[in-house]
Amino acid sequence: MDPRSEVLLRQAELFQGPLLLAGLPADDLLGQLPEAQGWSWHAGEQAQLATRFAGRCQFAVSPPATDFQGAVLFLPKSRELTDYLLNSLAARLPGGELFLVGEKRAGIERAAKQLSAFGKPRKLDSARHCQLWQVRIEQTPASPELESLARHYELPLADGPLKVVSLPGVFSHGRLDVGSALLLEHLNRLPAGHLLDFGCGAGVLGATLKRRYPDSQVSLLDVDAFAIASSRLTLAANGLEAEVIAGDGIDAAPRGLSSILSNPPFHQGVHTHYQATENLLRQAAAHLQKTGELRLVANSFLKYPPLIEQHLGPCQTLAEANGFRIYRAQRN
Repeated sequence: MDPRSEVLLRQAELFQGPLLLAGLPADDLLGQLPEAQGWSWHAGEQAQLATRFAGRCQFAVSPPATDFQGAVLFLPKSRELTDYLLNSLAARLPGGELFLVGEKRAGIERAAKQLSAFGKPRKLDSARHCQLWQVRIEQTPASPELESLARHYELPLADGPLKVVSLPGVFSHGRLDVGSALLLEHLNRLPAGHLLDFGCGAGVLGATLKRRYPDSQVSLLDVDAFAIASSRLTLAANGLEAEVIAGDGIDAAPRGLSSILSNPPFHQGVHTHYQATENLLRQAAAHLQKTGELRLVANSFLKYPPLIEQHLGPCQTLAEANGFRIYRAQRN
Protein backbone atom coordinates (compact mmCIF):
# COMPACT_ATOMS: atom_id res chain seq x y z
CA MET A 1 0.00 0.00 0.00
CA ASP A 2 1.28 3.45 -0.91
CA PRO A 3 2.23 5.42 2.25
CA ARG A 4 -0.11 8.23 1.23
CA SER A 5 -2.99 5.75 1.11
CA GLU A 6 -1.96 4.41 4.51
CA VAL A 7 -2.25 7.93 5.93
CA LEU A 8 -5.76 8.25 4.51
CA LEU A 9 -6.81 4.94 5.99
CA ARG A 10 -5.64 6.07 9.43
CA GLN A 11 -8.61 8.48 9.16
CA ALA A 12 -10.87 6.06 7.28
CA GLU A 13 -14.03 7.33 8.98
CA LEU A 14 -13.66 10.60 7.02
CA PHE A 15 -13.76 8.86 3.65
CA GLN A 16 -16.78 6.54 3.72
CA GLY A 17 -19.19 8.47 1.49
CA PRO A 18 -19.13 9.27 -2.25
CA LEU A 19 -15.56 10.41 -2.69
CA LEU A 20 -13.28 11.27 -5.60
CA LEU A 21 -9.65 10.19 -5.33
CA ALA A 22 -7.64 12.36 -7.75
CA GLY A 23 -4.20 11.18 -8.85
CA LEU A 24 -4.52 8.04 -6.75
CA PRO A 25 -1.82 5.37 -6.74
CA ALA A 26 -2.46 1.93 -8.22
CA ASP A 27 -2.91 0.15 -4.89
CA ASP A 28 -5.89 -1.26 -2.96
CA LEU A 29 -7.30 2.08 -1.79
CA LEU A 30 -10.42 1.77 -3.96
CA GLY A 31 -10.94 -1.67 -2.45
CA GLN A 32 -10.79 -0.19 1.06
CA LEU A 33 -13.17 2.67 0.16
CA PRO A 34 -16.06 1.02 -1.73
CA GLU A 35 -18.00 4.23 -2.41
CA ALA A 36 -15.00 6.07 -3.85
CA GLN A 37 -14.25 6.79 -7.50
CA GLY A 38 -10.85 7.46 -9.03
CA TRP A 39 -9.50 10.09 -11.43
CA SER A 40 -6.10 9.32 -12.94
CA TRP A 41 -3.89 11.06 -15.50
CA HIS A 42 -1.23 8.31 -15.51
CA ALA A 43 -1.98 5.68 -18.17
CA GLY A 44 -0.08 2.90 -16.41
CA GLU A 45 -1.79 3.38 -13.07
CA GLN A 46 -5.14 3.77 -14.82
CA ALA A 47 -4.67 0.43 -16.59
CA GLN A 48 -3.89 -1.33 -13.31
CA LEU A 49 -6.86 0.26 -11.56
CA ALA A 50 -9.20 -0.51 -14.46
CA THR A 51 -8.21 -4.17 -14.30
CA ARG A 52 -8.87 -4.44 -10.56
CA PHE A 53 -11.75 -1.97 -10.18
CA ALA A 54 -13.56 -1.91 -13.51
CA GLY A 55 -15.56 1.25 -14.15
CA ARG A 56 -14.41 3.01 -10.98
CA CYS A 57 -11.56 5.15 -12.35
CA GLN A 58 -11.41 7.63 -15.23
CA PHE A 59 -8.35 8.67 -17.27
CA ALA A 60 -8.76 12.35 -18.16
CA VAL A 61 -7.51 15.92 -17.69
CA SER A 62 -10.70 17.03 -15.93
CA PRO A 63 -12.78 15.58 -13.09
CA PRO A 64 -15.38 12.95 -13.99
CA ALA A 65 -18.99 14.04 -14.29
CA THR A 66 -20.09 11.70 -11.48
CA ASP A 67 -21.29 13.25 -8.22
CA PHE A 68 -18.99 13.25 -5.21
CA GLN A 69 -19.36 14.81 -1.77
CA GLY A 70 -15.67 15.11 -1.03
CA ALA A 71 -12.37 14.80 -2.86
CA VAL A 72 -8.78 13.87 -2.09
CA LEU A 73 -5.93 15.16 -4.22
CA PHE A 74 -2.70 13.18 -4.17
CA LEU A 75 -0.11 15.91 -4.56
CA PRO A 76 1.53 16.00 -8.01
CA LYS A 77 5.02 17.35 -8.65
CA SER A 78 4.04 20.55 -10.47
CA ARG A 79 2.79 23.54 -8.48
CA GLU A 80 0.88 24.82 -11.51
CA LEU A 81 -0.80 21.47 -12.02
CA THR A 82 -1.66 21.37 -8.30
CA ASP A 83 -3.33 24.76 -8.63
CA TYR A 84 -5.42 23.61 -11.62
CA LEU A 85 -6.44 20.37 -9.91
CA LEU A 86 -7.37 22.02 -6.62
CA ASN A 87 -9.52 24.62 -8.39
CA SER A 88 -11.16 21.96 -10.57
CA LEU A 89 -12.11 19.95 -7.50
CA ALA A 90 -13.12 22.91 -5.31
CA ALA A 91 -15.40 24.19 -8.07
CA ARG A 92 -17.40 20.96 -7.74
CA LEU A 93 -17.55 21.04 -3.92
CA PRO A 94 -19.30 24.18 -2.64
CA GLY A 95 -19.52 23.71 1.13
CA GLY A 96 -17.84 20.31 0.81
CA GLU A 97 -14.49 19.01 1.99
CA LEU A 98 -11.31 18.88 -0.03
CA PHE A 99 -8.30 16.91 1.21
CA LEU A 100 -4.68 17.08 0.12
CA VAL A 101 -2.19 14.31 0.85
CA GLY A 102 1.46 14.03 -0.11
CA GLU A 103 4.99 13.28 0.93
CA LYS A 104 6.93 15.82 2.95
CA ARG A 105 9.81 15.79 0.49
CA ALA A 106 7.34 16.47 -2.34
CA GLY A 107 6.47 19.80 -0.70
CA ILE A 108 3.16 19.02 0.95
CA GLU A 109 3.51 21.83 3.50
CA ARG A 110 4.09 24.39 0.76
CA ALA A 111 1.23 23.00 -1.32
CA ALA A 112 -1.13 23.07 1.67
CA LYS A 113 -0.91 26.87 1.60
CA GLN A 114 -2.73 26.76 -1.75
CA LEU A 115 -5.79 25.45 0.12
CA SER A 116 -6.23 28.83 1.84
CA ALA A 117 -7.83 30.19 -1.34
CA PHE A 118 -10.93 28.13 -0.48
CA GLY A 119 -11.13 28.32 3.32
CA LYS A 120 -9.04 27.69 6.42
CA PRO A 121 -6.83 24.62 5.91
CA ARG A 122 -5.91 22.35 8.79
CA LYS A 123 -3.50 19.48 9.11
CA LEU A 124 -5.24 16.24 10.06
CA ASP A 125 -2.33 13.80 10.24
CA SER A 126 1.38 13.35 9.76
CA ALA A 127 2.76 9.84 9.32
CA ARG A 128 4.73 7.63 6.92
CA HIS A 129 6.72 10.76 5.92
CA CYS A 130 3.44 12.17 4.59
CA GLN A 131 0.87 14.73 5.66
CA LEU A 132 -2.91 14.94 5.25
CA TRP A 133 -4.61 18.34 5.05
CA GLN A 134 -8.28 19.32 4.85
CA VAL A 135 -10.25 22.44 3.91
CA ARG A 136 -13.99 23.09 3.83
CA ILE A 137 -14.86 24.99 0.65
CA GLU A 138 -16.20 28.36 1.79
CA GLN A 139 -15.07 30.29 -1.29
CA THR A 140 -16.02 28.33 -4.40
CA PRO A 141 -13.85 29.12 -7.44
CA ALA A 142 -15.03 29.12 -11.02
CA SER A 143 -14.23 25.91 -12.83
CA PRO A 144 -10.91 26.54 -14.59
CA GLU A 145 -10.56 26.26 -18.36
CA LEU A 146 -7.50 24.09 -18.88
CA GLU A 147 -6.58 25.47 -22.30
CA SER A 148 -6.60 29.02 -20.90
CA LEU A 149 -3.75 27.94 -18.61
CA ALA A 150 -1.58 26.76 -21.52
CA ARG A 151 1.71 28.44 -22.30
CA HIS A 152 2.30 29.21 -25.96
CA TYR A 153 5.72 29.72 -27.50
CA GLU A 154 7.42 29.40 -30.88
CA LEU A 155 10.60 27.61 -31.88
CA PRO A 156 12.59 29.22 -34.72
CA LEU A 157 13.37 26.10 -36.74
CA ALA A 158 15.08 25.95 -40.13
CA ASP A 159 11.82 25.22 -41.96
CA GLY A 160 9.91 27.96 -40.13
CA PRO A 161 8.57 28.64 -36.64
CA LEU A 162 6.92 25.78 -34.77
CA LYS A 163 4.09 26.68 -32.40
CA VAL A 164 4.13 24.81 -29.09
CA VAL A 165 1.23 24.55 -26.63
CA SER A 166 2.21 23.40 -23.15
CA LEU A 167 -0.27 22.55 -20.39
CA PRO A 168 0.40 22.59 -16.63
CA GLY A 169 2.24 19.53 -15.41
CA VAL A 170 3.89 18.73 -18.74
CA PHE A 171 7.66 18.28 -18.74
CA SER A 172 9.58 21.53 -19.31
CA HIS A 173 6.31 23.49 -19.19
CA GLY A 174 6.42 26.59 -21.35
CA ARG A 175 9.99 26.23 -22.60
CA LEU A 176 12.22 23.99 -24.67
CA ASP A 177 14.55 21.88 -22.54
CA VAL A 178 18.24 21.54 -23.37
CA GLY A 179 18.08 17.87 -24.34
CA SER A 180 15.22 18.31 -26.79
CA ALA A 181 16.93 21.35 -28.31
CA LEU A 182 19.99 19.20 -29.04
CA LEU A 183 17.92 16.37 -30.51
CA LEU A 184 16.05 18.77 -32.81
CA GLU A 185 19.40 19.60 -34.41
CA HIS A 186 20.01 15.94 -35.32
CA LEU A 187 16.88 14.66 -37.05
CA ASN A 188 18.38 14.34 -40.50
CA ARG A 189 18.51 11.19 -42.64
CA LEU A 190 15.87 9.20 -40.80
CA PRO A 191 14.68 6.08 -42.63
CA ALA A 192 11.32 6.42 -44.36
CA GLY A 193 8.35 4.74 -42.72
CA HIS A 194 6.62 4.95 -39.36
CA LEU A 195 8.28 7.33 -36.85
CA LEU A 196 7.59 7.28 -33.09
CA ASP A 197 8.11 10.14 -30.62
CA PHE A 198 8.44 8.20 -27.35
CA GLY A 199 7.64 10.30 -24.25
CA CYS A 200 6.22 13.09 -26.40
CA GLY A 201 5.49 15.70 -23.70
CA ALA A 202 4.14 18.82 -25.41
CA GLY A 203 4.67 17.24 -28.83
CA VAL A 204 7.67 19.31 -29.97
CA LEU A 205 9.59 16.39 -31.44
CA GLY A 206 6.57 14.66 -32.97
CA ALA A 207 5.28 17.83 -34.63
CA THR A 208 8.76 18.61 -35.97
CA LEU A 209 9.04 15.09 -37.41
CA LYS A 210 5.65 15.27 -39.10
CA ARG A 211 6.48 18.60 -40.70
CA ARG A 212 9.96 17.49 -41.82
CA TYR A 213 8.83 14.05 -43.03
CA PRO A 214 5.26 14.68 -44.25
CA ASP A 215 5.05 11.38 -46.13
CA SER A 216 5.94 9.34 -43.05
CA GLN A 217 3.40 8.09 -40.53
CA VAL A 218 4.15 9.69 -37.16
CA SER A 219 2.95 8.52 -33.74
CA LEU A 220 3.43 10.27 -30.40
CA LEU A 221 3.26 8.31 -27.13
CA ASP A 222 3.19 9.42 -23.50
CA VAL A 223 1.99 8.07 -20.17
CA ASP A 224 0.51 11.39 -19.00
CA ALA A 225 -2.96 12.66 -19.98
CA PHE A 226 -1.82 16.30 -19.84
CA ALA A 227 1.06 15.53 -22.20
CA ILE A 228 -1.35 13.77 -24.56
CA ALA A 229 -3.63 16.82 -24.55
CA SER A 230 -0.66 19.16 -25.07
CA SER A 231 0.64 17.16 -28.02
CA ARG A 232 -2.75 17.26 -29.69
CA LEU A 233 -2.91 21.04 -29.20
CA THR A 234 0.61 21.50 -30.59
CA LEU A 235 -0.18 19.41 -33.66
CA ALA A 236 -3.41 21.36 -34.25
CA ALA A 237 -1.65 24.71 -33.81
CA ASN A 238 0.67 23.78 -36.68
CA GLY A 239 -1.98 22.26 -38.94
CA LEU A 240 -0.51 18.77 -38.56
CA GLU A 241 -2.09 15.36 -38.10
CA ALA A 242 -0.50 12.44 -36.28
CA GLU A 243 -1.53 9.56 -34.02
CA VAL A 244 -1.29 10.36 -30.30
CA ILE A 245 -1.20 7.35 -27.97
CA ALA A 246 -1.74 7.23 -24.21
CA GLY A 247 0.27 4.32 -22.88
CA ASP A 248 2.71 3.22 -20.21
CA GLY A 249 6.03 2.63 -21.90
CA ILE A 250 7.20 1.05 -25.12
CA ASP A 251 4.75 -1.88 -24.74
CA ALA A 252 2.03 0.53 -25.90
CA ALA A 253 3.89 1.45 -29.09
CA PRO A 254 3.13 0.15 -32.58
CA ARG A 255 5.31 -2.49 -34.23
CA GLY A 256 7.20 -2.23 -37.49
CA LEU A 257 8.58 1.24 -36.77
CA SER A 258 11.29 2.71 -38.97
CA SER A 259 12.56 4.97 -36.16
CA ILE A 260 12.05 5.58 -32.47
CA LEU A 261 13.10 9.03 -31.30
CA SER A 262 13.03 10.09 -27.68
CA ASN A 263 14.09 12.47 -24.97
CA PRO A 264 13.08 9.92 -22.33
CA PRO A 265 12.18 11.05 -18.81
CA PHE A 266 14.00 9.70 -15.79
CA HIS A 267 11.89 11.28 -13.05
CA GLN A 268 8.45 10.30 -11.87
CA GLY A 269 7.13 12.73 -9.28
CA VAL A 270 9.96 13.44 -6.85
CA HIS A 271 11.56 10.04 -7.44
CA THR A 272 14.33 9.17 -9.88
CA HIS A 273 12.90 6.52 -12.15
CA TYR A 274 14.79 4.86 -15.01
CA GLN A 275 12.54 1.87 -15.71
CA ALA A 276 10.62 3.32 -18.67
CA THR A 277 13.83 4.20 -20.51
CA GLU A 278 15.55 0.92 -19.67
CA ASN A 279 12.49 -0.98 -20.92
CA LEU A 280 12.60 1.10 -24.10
CA LEU A 281 16.23 0.13 -24.72
CA ARG A 282 15.58 -3.54 -23.98
CA GLN A 283 12.49 -3.80 -26.16
CA ALA A 284 13.12 -1.29 -28.97
CA ALA A 285 14.23 -4.05 -31.36
CA ALA A 286 10.84 -5.76 -31.05
CA HIS A 287 9.12 -2.57 -32.25
CA LEU A 288 11.56 -1.66 -35.02
CA GLN A 289 11.59 -3.08 -38.51
CA LYS A 290 14.84 -4.63 -39.74
CA THR A 291 17.48 -1.87 -40.03
CA GLY A 292 15.12 0.40 -38.04
CA GLU A 293 16.79 3.06 -35.92
CA LEU A 294 16.71 4.27 -32.32
CA ARG A 295 17.84 7.84 -31.71
CA LEU A 296 17.65 9.36 -28.25
CA VAL A 297 19.10 12.15 -26.15
CA ALA A 298 20.11 11.57 -22.53
CA ASN A 299 22.17 13.09 -19.74
CA SER A 300 25.81 12.22 -20.28
CA PHE A 301 26.10 10.56 -16.87
CA LEU A 302 23.46 7.92 -17.73
CA LYS A 303 25.20 4.74 -18.84
CA TYR A 304 22.89 3.77 -21.67
CA PRO A 305 25.32 2.67 -24.44
CA PRO A 306 26.03 -0.80 -22.94
CA LEU A 307 22.31 -1.48 -22.67
CA ILE A 308 21.72 -0.24 -26.22
CA GLU A 309 24.49 -2.45 -27.60
CA GLN A 310 23.29 -5.47 -25.65
CA HIS A 311 19.73 -5.31 -26.95
CA LEU A 312 19.88 -3.43 -30.24
CA GLY A 313 23.27 -3.02 -31.91
CA PRO A 314 26.40 -0.86 -32.05
CA CYS A 315 25.81 2.50 -30.38
CA GLN A 316 27.07 5.70 -31.99
CA THR A 317 27.31 9.08 -30.24
CA LEU A 318 26.01 11.59 -32.77
CA ALA A 319 26.56 14.72 -30.67
CA GLU A 320 27.43 15.94 -27.20
CA ALA A 321 26.72 19.36 -25.68
CA ASN A 322 25.64 20.95 -22.39
CA GLY A 323 25.77 17.68 -20.47
CA PHE A 324 23.70 15.70 -23.00
CA ARG A 325 24.53 13.11 -25.64
CA ILE A 326 22.60 11.85 -28.63
CA TYR A 327 22.87 8.10 -29.17
CA ARG A 328 22.04 6.29 -32.39
CA ALA A 329 21.69 2.58 -32.96
CA GLN A 330 20.30 0.44 -35.74
CA ARG A 331 18.53 -2.85 -35.31
CA ASN A 332 20.72 -5.73 -36.47
